[in-house]
Order: sequence, then C-alpha cells, then structure tokens
Amino acid sequence: MRDQRVTQRQVAERAGVAQATVSLVLNGGRDKVTAETAARIEMAIEELGYQPNRFAQALRTQRSYVIACVVPDLANPFYPSLVVAVQRVVRAAGYEVITIDTEGERANERQVVAAAQQGRFDGIVGVFFRLGAKDLAPLEKAGVPVVRIEASRKSGGALPIDDLFIDNEAAARALTLHLGDMGHRAIAMIAAPGGPQQVRMKGYLSAMQTIGADPIALEAPHFTVEGGRRAADSLLEKGPVVTAIIAANDLMAIGVMQSLIAHGLSIPGDVSVAGFDDILASALVTPALTTVAQFQDRMGARAADCMLARLASGDTDPGRAEEMPFELIVRASVAPPRSPASPTKS
Repeated sequence: MRDQRVTQRQVAERAGVAQATVSLVLNGGRDKVTAETAARIEMAIEELGYQPNRFAQALRTQRSYVIACVVPDLANPFYPSLVVAVQRVVRAAGYEVITIDTEGERANERQVVAAAQQGRFDGIVGVFFRLGAKDLAPLEKAGVPVVRIEASRKSGGALPIDDLFIDNEAAARALTLHLGDMGHRAIAMIAAPGGPQQVRMKGYLSAMQTIGADPIALEAPHFTVEGGRRAADSLLEKGPVVTAIIAANDLMAIGVMQSLIAHGLSIPGDVSVAGFDDILASALVTPALTTVAQFQDRMGARAADCMLARLASGDTDPGRAEEMPFELIVRASVAPPRSPASPTKS
C-alpha cells in the first residue's frame, strides 16, 4: 500500500518524458504524441498506480471532467450499447460519463441543459426527442459543446452543435421496397410519437407510392413491446388484412410478433414482420427478425470523438453534420406473400 499519491512528475520520470507531455496525454491530447510515447506513459501510469486528482484538475481547469450521455429510454436495448461506446472513448481521455434517461420528456431534457449551464458537465452527447438547436443555444455561452444523435438528415448550423445521423427516411424506404420486391402490397407500418417516427413514416409512404399500393399507417402509444402489441391487436381486430407489418423499432416489432402468434397467425407464412435498430434480441427471437442496423456502437464512439475534439481545441465553429451508415439485415421473419395483392392503388 502506497503512503502517498503518485504524481505526474513521477510518471514523467518513469516514462522518460516531460511532465507537460504526461499532462497532455491525460487531458485528451493522446493524438498529439507518438504512439510509442503514449504507450510508455500508459505503462508508467499502470506500473506506478497513478490516479489523477480530479478535484485538483477541476479547480485548475474549471472543468468537471464529466460528459453527460442523454438518452430517451435506457430500457430500450438500442441505447445501452451507444452509451457504452461513448463511455469507452471518453474514459480513455480522462473523462467520466453520467447517463441521463430523460424518458423523452421536454422538462427532463431542459433539466439537462440547466445542469450543464451550472457547470456539472463539460459536454453533452446524446438523443434529444423534444429540444431543438434553439433550445440548446444557451450552452454555447456556457462553453458546453453538444453532439446530437439525430433521426433525420442534417446539414450543420450556426451553433457549435455537431450532429450524427443515419438517413432514416432512406432506410425505411429501402426496407419497404424490399418487401414490395418480394410481392407484398398490403404493408402496414406502426410507429410511436416522437424521435424517428416522422422520417421513418415518410420513407415508408414514399416507398408505398413507388410500389403503387395504399399505405396502412398506425400509431402505437410508445416505442415498446407493449406498444407494438397493442397497435397490432388493433390492426388485426379492426383493420384490413395485411401481408407484412413494419414496426419503427425492434421492440415494437417483437410486440407485433406476439400479437400475430396470439391471433393464430404464422410468421412469415401469414404475415411478414420487420423492425428497426438490430438490437441483440432481434437475432434471438423466432423467427429471427428482419431489421435495419444503425451500428449504434460506431455512432457512440464517433460522437465521443467529436466531443473530445471540441473539448481539446475549444472549437466554437459552426456545427458539423456527418451521415453514418445503415444496413438492411434480412432474416427469417420475412418471405413472399402466399397470395400477392394487386399493385394497383384503390
């Protein structure tokens, strides 16, 4: 057991570098030194058991060394992998992460902004369901950079708010057209309020127009298994017969599958089912769920890199937008319909 705290000077002596170089690496400047130098410093830190004094750092730099990772529903399996990716990257740069579940509520998202203005966070990464760029504008004056994970295409703006997005409209269109190519015409889509609902629905409607079929759009109460099940129950009990159902996320799609089974229908024999997000459970359900992968681990890591770059440079330039990839994952939950409907719209 050591009698006193190991200092940066001791780490520098062990690594054979200047103390300023150790400080640079510990404060997010690893990319500014050679890989060999960074490796020597990391080895010295491990050998000596060095632990940075966060309280002293905060007093000296006026930083909290905390990043807020904001999500609308931590119970949704899509978000934990994003949070873990953010955490992995920022921890390597000497920051900690506080994960905040806003439940997609405006009041809760406003509390995050207020806390950042009070200096509790150095930056915010995450998903805002209710607040737009204008609502986040006060953070520029507070010097708190923001990186948003967005549901729709962005082009950057005057504020220093960076956006990462997948083209959800294009993804929904591609998924719907895939079902159309299989012969489906009676294709329903279920979405819930907020988040990606509008853009995914827009892509679906565009594809249905291309296919030449009437859309069957339903709103679920929320993006959950229960929400998907309730919407599917309503469709199957009151609505028209369909040969395929798209849900705006995988949790709702699993709820749809439960409803179909409860109504004595087979998947995909009677009705094909597809979702969004490619959560772990999508490959584990029976039949395995066709879905759209968003690679949330890559998105989280990239968002964290953007955040660290802003923090390291003090960059207040206008926001940048970066498109991330998506991929259609075709599994056993979809098949050609037994009796393809006419492509002619009514």
